[in-house]
Amino acid sequence: VTMIIGLVSLGVYGLKYDIDFTGGSIVQVRFDKTPTIAEVRRALSKVGLGDAIIQEFGTSREYIIRLSLTMTGTRTEELGPRIEKALAAEPALGKPEIRRVEFVGPQVGRDLQWQAVQAVLYGLVGILIYIAWSFKSLRGGVAAVVAVFHDVIVCLGALSLTGREFSLPVLAALLTIIGYSVNDTIVAYDRLRENRAKVGTKGKTFAQQMNDAINQTLSRTILTSLTTFLSTAILLFLGGKTLEDFAFVLFIGVITGTYSTIYVAGTIMVDWTTYLEARVRRGKKAVAKA
Repeated sequence: VTMIIGLVSLGVYGLKYDIDFTGGSIVQVRFDKTPTIAEVRRALSKVGLGDAIIQEFGTSREYIIRLSLTMTGTRTEELGPRIEKALAAEPALGKPEIRRVEFVGPQVGRDLQWQAVQAVLYGLVGILIYIAWSFKSLRGGVAAVVAVFHDVIVCLGALSLTGREFSLPVLAALLTIIGYSVNDTIVAYDRLRENRAKVGTKGKTFAQQMNDAINQTLSRTILTSLTTFLSTAILLFLGGKTLEDFAFVLFIGVITGTYSTIYVAGTIMVDWTTYLEARVRRGKKAVAKA
């Protein structure tokens, strides 16, 4: 259900990309006082640039202002004086100094979009190869990749539904969630392999063995996920606007990554193995009758 909602939202509304992916301008400003982001935003709002992304850069007196093409157009030569004039009109900010103005073109943005897709795809292929080789199980690799794909779709759907921007930090968060999710899956697979080597598990079905492996690693999964979840929750609600989208993806991804190990990867492995075992049994019966 969560995947369908996410896919529908992505199909209808799509994703909002920030200037790294669509093009725009970056302005670096230094002040002789120590302003807050809210004060800088209030000054920019007076010239119609209140929706800019404002980040501290190095020190508390230096900021990066990121503006999309829809805000500024392509004429960057007028942007520096315009912003400097707006900031200078706010007494609480002190005297502003424009240190650099850079323009990111739409073509660069499109190249970054494709590179982001490649980064995710290469990550998924690498995971598939590693698990298939390490656990001698193509089924395990495919199940893990499907679970990770589920996590990515749910996170992107959540971004689309909430109208948040897809940026380079969000891409970093997605890649983090991919690694985080597959790590949980690998821990469960490893316990499954250990259990299957024991004499006491010989009479159990594969579904029972998988269930045992997940239950035995469940306390570790919950403790790890809970501490990560609390950290991302603090970043999301108290970390400020700069970290908000990054923390939001981690917040959603930790939840999906935890349950996808159990209910997606584990279930696919069980269903696939049960189907293959049933087919082998049918084949043996057919041979015996013949």
